[in-house]
Amino acid sequence: MSRQIVIDPVTRIEGHAKVSIYLDDSGEVNSARFHVTEFRGFEKFCEGRTLWEMAGITARICGICPVSHLLASAKTGDKALAVSIPPAAEKLRRLMNLGQFTQSHALSFFHLSSPDMILGFDSDPATRNVFGLIAADPELARKGIRLRQWGQEIIELLGAKKVHPAWAVPGGVRQSLTEEAREQIRSRIPESLATAREALGICKRMRERYPAEAESFGDFPSLYMGLVGANGEWEHYGGSLRVVDHLGYRVADGLSEDNYKDFVGEASENWSYLKFPYFKPRGYPGGIYRVGPLARLNVCDRIGTPLADRELQEYREMLSGAVANNSFLYHHARLIEIIAAIEGIERLLEDDDVCSHHLRAEAGINRLDVVGVSEAPRGTLFHHYHLDEDGKVLSANLIIATGQNNLAINRTVEQIAKRFVKGPDIAEGMLNRVEAGIRAFDPCLSCSTHAAGRMPLSVELVASDGEVLRTIIRD
Repeated sequence: MSRQIVIDPVTRIEGHAKVSIYLDDSGEVNSARFHVTEFRGFEKFCEGRTLWEMAGITARICGICPVSHLLASAKTGDKALAVSIPPAAEKLRRLMNLGQFTQSHALSFFHLSSPDMILGFDSDPATRNVFGLIAADPELARKGIRLRQWGQEIIELLGAKKVHPAWAVPGGVRQSLTEEAREQIRSRIPESLATAREALGICKRMRERYPAEAESFGDFPSLYMGLVGANGEWEHYGGSLRVVDHLGYRVADGLSEDNYKDFVGEASENWSYLKFPYFKPRGYPGGIYRVGPLARLNVCDRIGTPLADRELQEYREMLSGAVANNSFLYHHARLIEIIAAIEGIERLLEDDDVCSHHLRAEAGINRLDVVGVSEAPRGTLFHHYHLDEDGKVLSANLIIATGQNNLAINRTVEQIAKRFVKGPDIAEGMLNRVEAGIRAFDPCLSCSTHAAGRMPLSVELVASDGEVLRTIIRD
């Protein structure tokens, strides 16, 4: 008699989702699915709005990473105006994005994933959260909170708000950095860098502490996509797109977001509201690819800052192949990116352009079909707007990072379930490993925040005739 396990909701992620694990007659996992159960329709209700509103509107997609949509939308607006923004405006946008990377990656590691790693995947779910981490290691928790706070402070000092700053606009940005704010940010660099390096040291030891998890959390061949600079360096704002395979071979290079429809397809399934993007030349679902920290470190030749490059070299020496194919390593890659972001922030603060007042190029609507791309903390983000002559949005298509990771998340969930879930008695820690595999991608499904404190979970074993054989409730 076949059975089904349902994890609903998946906890410590941004948004609402559930997991279904299907068992065969012998109690072994047959398959598993990651369902996104919310529908918000941002693309549809952008229709009829003006280009000038789009940055502010799309930033509301997410309360955790509003800067990512703000910048992607502003870059799309630059294309519509057919302008090159002032150098100072680009540098300031880069500064805000690096602050966003810092705060978002710190949230992911310290608040969402470190409770599993530090407290243990099988620890009590009532305390396996940020509050349990505070109780177990208050100094580490304090450092993580302060690191995230510093990233948010950078966003606030530039955009006047930590969340949803109305700052980047088509053609540039609204204001620069004051000298006082520049010194305020600079004063926290040593502390922030020390915290990031300490966290990376903890993360490195996790592979030895959890060898079974490190071997099976999404270890499979796939493609990887991300932006790279003109010389192949790590990039988060400009550059062009590169795709590599699981061996490090460059499948495609120098791709422009303007032609994204040539290489990114979007499929859908009737059991999830999240789209399933795929690399179009390889078809669906064979064109599975990953984006985000793991992918960015796979596609780049180097970072371009000294400490991060040193860590990248050590990271690559640790790998058995040319690239990282295990989603467990998202955490490691994420922390290297925090170090890269801090070094990048320090470098930008030395440039007097960040205090310049030449911030905006003025123009009217000159192009009607425009695409912008930027790297969000979770991965590559596309905004595509079709406009009328007055700048009104006729249609919008947004391809977010979590969607591009959707096929890989589903593959990861199934792989972990087959390794750790053994029926008919399902231990809570087994199911938590499935959730932890999802959290490795740091999925952001909506603007809602992660669960804090007690984490509700309902798991049902259901027979093929619909009879509920067993229910496990965690609240």
